[in-house]
Amino acid sequence: MKTLYIECNAGAAGDMLMSALSEIHPDPDGFAARFNAAGIPDVRLERGKGTQNGIVGTQIHILVNGRRENGDMHEHHGHSHTHGGHHTHTSLSDIQALIAGLDVNKNVKKNAAAVYDLLAQAEAHVHGCEISDIHFHEVGTMDAVADIVGVCMLIDELGAENIIASPVNVGSGFVKCAHGILPVPAPAAAHLLCGIPIYSAGGEGERCTPTGAALLKHFVKKFMPMPVMTVEKYGCGAGTKQFETANILRVFFGEAKDSTDEIFELCCNIDDMTGEEMAYACEMLFKAGARDVFTVPVYMKKGRPAVMLCCICTQDEKDVLAKEIFRQTTTIGIRVHKCGRYVLKRSEESVSTPCGDIRVKTSEGYGVTRRKPEFEDIKKAAEASGLSLYEIKRGLDL
Repeated sequence: MKTLYIECNAGAAGDMLMSALSEIHPDPDGFAARFNAAGIPDVRLERGKGTQNGIVGTQIHILVNGRRENGDMHEHHGHSHTHGGHHTHTSLSDIQALIAGLDVNKNVKKNAAAVYDLLAQAEAHVHGCEISDIHFHEVGTMDAVADIVGVCMLIDELGAENIIASPVNVGSGFVKCAHGILPVPAPAAAHLLCGIPIYSAGGEGERCTPTGAALLKHFVKKFMPMPVMTVEKYGCGAGTKQFETANILRVFFGEAKDSTDEIFELCCNIDDMTGEEMAYACEMLFKAGARDVFTVPVYMKKGRPAVMLCCICTQDEKDVLAKEIFRQTTTIGIRVHKCGRYVLKRSEESVSTPCGDIRVKTSEGYGVTRRKPEFEDIKKAAEASGLSLYEIKRGLDL
């Protein structure tokens, strides 16, 4: 599976990610020409080189009205929720209309609009206002739109099937923005990074900007150490700020190997719940995020018939699910087993049929490929068409 791995040891910013991705693009000059012809008002992209702690990497600079923006820490002057003042402001609907009118494909437009929506949601949350009340300063807006559209174009053209990233270094200290001096990570970035593993290292300074956080939030499927992969291309994006450690964002593109991972099994024996109560507990565990839940008939001391409840989850989920087991069952103790497992890579696509769209799941790896339609979609198609489940499946030709 073609995999893009983003190394965020020095954080993430939109221009640095775009710079690194351009290095692994087969035609970076062609990308730059297409970007400059896309139609972002008063914006032009320039590619150059930058050096960080003796390491040379690509630096993409965005020129707005012929003026170079302030690199990887630029976007904080771009956000506001006020309507007053002498600055020109742009609403989210204006941004969406701008993106919709660009000369790029539908997939790039869809991703760029989704990333900017994440940014606007974060700003609205931080300022305690409606998303419709969020407005952006004109110059900063064009700069951020450029970063987002550029990254979306590059990811689309690279064709990665899977995008993963390392935990994100957010830096520490304070950052100066339109609203004054704020702690790092900036509030909007902090909101966007919820659910993403983060840490602070490498001295004071902002490492992850809101635009960088929004791009990672939208595109990255999983945050983890680099998997076993055969790297075909390597890119390095150099930031403009100087820190104690090299301010670079690196990307690795290649073929990921068949994978293994770790999973946790939470187990307990129960002999004093009815079948209905146990079924309800299993349902609640699924809703709480369990990967799988099942019961096994067992005998406890004195020959009492009982069931062993087993809940499969990841390390991040196990504490939440252990609490839910105690909440939904009568057990007073839970066994925890850490298990290694072999896993097939999974993907999903929608197949158009005369009976409607049906999602098809593909699992592959270790010399095996399996395709299976989503049962609920098959069921709906059968009910709507009057055909049997088997007739719908045969029509898919899987």
